[in-house]
Amino acid sequence: MKTTEKMKADLVVIGGGGAGIMAALAAAERGVSVIMLEKLGSPGGNSIYPAGPFAVDSPVQKRLGIDAPKDLFFKESMHYTHWRLNPKIIRVFIDKTGDTIRWLEERGVEFTGLRKLYPTQETPVWHMLKEVGARHLFKVLVKYCDEVGVKVLRRTPATKILMNKRGKVTGVLAKTAKTEEGNELTITTKSVVIATGGYGGNKELLKKYYPAYSENMHNCGFPHKGDGLLMAMEIGVATEGLGILQLNGPRVPKTNVITRFTRKPYNVLVNKKGERFIDEATTPFPEMGNAVDRQPDKMVFALFDEQLRQRILDEYEEDEKMEMPPRERMLQEVERYKQNGYFRTFDSWGEVAKWIGADPAVLQATIHEYNSFCDKGRDAMFAKDKEHLLPLRTPPFHAIKAYSGYYNTIGGIKVNERMEVMNKKDKPIPGVFAAGVDVGGWETETYNARLSGGTFSFALNSGRIAGEGAAAYIATKK
Repeated sequence: MKTTEKMKADLVVIGGGGAGIMAALAAAERGVSVIMLEKLGSPGGNSIYPAGPFAVDSPVQKRLGIDAPKDLFFKESMHYTHWRLNPKIIRVFIDKTGDTIRWLEERGVEFTGLRKLYPTQETPVWHMLKEVGARHLFKVLVKYCDEVGVKVLRRTPATKILMNKRGKVTGVLAKTAKTEEGNELTITTKSVVIATGGYGGNKELLKKYYPAYSENMHNCGFPHKGDGLLMAMEIGVATEGLGILQLNGPRVPKTNVITRFTRKPYNVLVNKKGERFIDEATTPFPEMGNAVDRQPDKMVFALFDEQLRQRILDEYEEDEKMEMPPRERMLQEVERYKQNGYFRTFDSWGEVAKWIGADPAVLQATIHEYNSFCDKGRDAMFAKDKEHLLPLRTPPFHAIKAYSGYYNTIGGIKVNERMEVMNKKDKPIPGVFAAGVDVGGWETETYNARLSGGTFSFALNSGRIAGEGAAAYIATKK
């Protein structure tokens, strides 16, 4: 039997990922009573995966003597996106990043240093967390929630934002996990922050807003259903940036180990026709993701010979910085994906062509042309750097089937630089804020890898901005 519970808080934060938890803490530090609703069993969402956030002018950079000016990266971001973003959002985001690193360190989050995402990156801006993934950060932040009085309700998804006739927030409806039927919870509140992590697991929304969506595309994160976006639309918000996917590729489903095989710069990448389509040494990886997404059925194949396979194995064993799995585990993963039909080994290129469904003559011509480029030291097709031109002549030959992938959706809810949600008349809706990937105006179709860790960083920093804004709004209502 369903029952109705009632609670009250100054602020309700919908979603407990990086954006939500930072919003909750920022508000609680300013004396606001906060309830944070988390749909899953524990806070984190997709924010548990990143190695660290982007930041400039941070304490870590200052300790290492690295100059990372805010203005430089503001200009870089706007130039990269051809001013298709909201510059005020980018300004406050970038300006906030260094202070957020300070804030995190003062509360016990540890950073081991800085790293470059790709070799030619000039300034290291990617702040590495103590542990792989952001679990260390969430251990600290969840503990801090207890200290400052944030009430975290797990397995309690919000279902509706309640508004009065004057268009102001009055409450939030949610479902609790106390019974199989799900109790209904009504929380009376003055303000709401929406931070539910996008709609990467909602196929209906993906097909509606991203016409190029295919069932072959691999979602690398949690399959969030767009709860925040749908609730926001119900209260009449304006939208911005709908249909942006943070692409990456080539991607082998559910395995980072085999996926890394596909991204070696000396591989040959072909589509199902057996034709090359990119400089395989392309960095950053989101740009490669764009190229993979253009291929028939969004399917590609990474090809390498036995000599290169041995080189890949040796590199995995030596590369401690990337914290790769040991050789034995990696070989087990290879065998598992051979059984799954993603990784195959053949004695001839003709057999490879038959497996990928290409005309053998086309694939043979592709390999012959590529090997000739290697012999001459010049890729006359895609201008791959000479150092990565290694011929494929030593059997057996290996092929990995991979697809277009995406980390998450970006955008949907239109906000201003204070993370206030805008209505269709381009005015703030009183008391409603949003943060993280639920909002638009801060990223375009291609992830800006020069701001390495930027998506995670935007979640943390937009969350702080939203929480501070909500606290300021609530203060005017007392």
